Amino acid sequence: MEINETICALATPSGIGALALIRISGNDAFSIGDAIFEPVKKGTTIAHTPSHTILFGNIVNGTEIIDEVLVYVYKNPNSYTGEDSIEISCHGSPYIQQNILALLVQKGARLAKAGEFTLRAFLNGKFDLSQAEAIADLIASNSKFAHDLALDQMRGGFSDRIKELRTELVNFASLIELELDFSEEDVEFADRSNLMELLEKLKMEISGLLVSFSVGNVLKNGIPVAIIGKPNVGKSTLLNAILQEEKAIVSEFPGTTRDSIEDTIVLDGVAFRFIDTAGLRDSEDEIENIGIERTMEKIKLARLILFVFDVTQCDINRVKEVLEEHRALIDDPDKRVILIGNKIDQLVETPSGFKDLVEMETIFISAKRKENISMISDSLLKSVNKDQLTDNTIVSNARHYEALSNALYSIEEIEEGFSKNIPSDLIAIDIRKALHHLGEITGEVTTDEILGNIFGKFCIGK
Repeated sequence: MEINETICALATPSGIGALALIRISGNDAFSIGDAIFEPVKKGTTIAHTPSHTILFGNIVNGTEIIDEVLVYVYKNPNSYTGEDSIEISCHGSPYIQQNILALLVQKGARLAKAGEFTLRAFLNGKFDLSQAEAIADLIASNSKFAHDLALDQMRGGFSDRIKELRTELVNFASLIELELDFSEEDVEFADRSNLMELLEKLKMEISGLLVSFSVGNVLKNGIPVAIIGKPNVGKSTLLNAILQEEKAIVSEFPGTTRDSIEDTIVLDGVAFRFIDTAGLRDSEDEIENIGIERTMEKIKLARLILFVFDVTQCDINRVKEVLEEHRALIDDPDKRVILIGNKIDQLVETPSGFKDLVEMETIFISAKRKENISMISDSLLKSVNKDQLTDNTIVSNARHYEALSNALYSIEEIEEGFSKNIPSDLIAIDIRKALHHLGEITGEVTTDEILGNIFGKFCIGK
């Protein structure tokens, strides 16, 4: 890794804006900054300015003034990266941005790779790996709960718990390793009963974290809600009404929606990812059938299903038949199904029989007139256990989930080893594996390949 070079990058989105921010970090950040910056206060230099100070002046290329800027000075180790760093706040002209970056490269900096500032912060011990990943989640958060989860993890809530688990296991590992040093004396330094209690505790803790992943994943990416039903029952109209925009094409002809259409809306701090699907029917149209197949896949992934039917076209018995036809799709304890009776605007009164339809919740609406749409929103929010989202440590990262799964397997292997009285040196191997997997989460154990994969997903300039 090239951590001795000074790097620079645009930290704000490219394009025209009121302001832009350019970051520079590395051993030569101050000397490179001084080479292109002329402060208004004569005799001042970036290198001799106290940390956390703002300077006002001009970026110049020889005698040419490029822009009037503010320069923020951060001296190591009290900077984001732990290195000498400066940030240039300039006007948001793309011409100005590119000229400043070109000058920085000309004076000895190089353009930063994706996530390289945060990678340096991790390597310099500013935070651990799970906290670094939480920064990317915080940037990408689009709802209150996703934001709160990322913020808690960035502040070390999750990694602190992992470190506690690892420390407890390390203490016993050291005793097992000590036994190996005195193997000829056949002594036991580690109390086996206490170790078994610890292993049970670790299993419970890790199992709880693994279970939380299903919650954390949808919390981060949005709760998937599939809108399904027969053609022309108003699924696309309903999606448009919920999103309050014309996202899906609405037509009186069946089979208009041939592929799934997705969009996200935030309700009371919770993100819901709505999926409008192709109408469920037998079709001779090859393209429409592909859309229907994709609909089946989306239904499998959804946690909430809005099953839409046309109240003007079917009686209670027909609705039951349609539900029975698709029982395999919706009969899942992890899914919640809400029946949506659409087109009530075309009825004189709602058929009384529908109120006793099935045990499922049923909401009658007019998607066209946007009647009772708020009732759907209220029902969706009721399905979210907010206490579960805020009161516990939640896993939302697939890499963490995999590492925890591997750690749990190793702990189960340790338990089995003790129950079969296998030699301590073999048990020590499984303990080291468990420690390795827990260490992968916080970055105590890592490789360049893992770091490249993680930080390569960051935006440039972070």
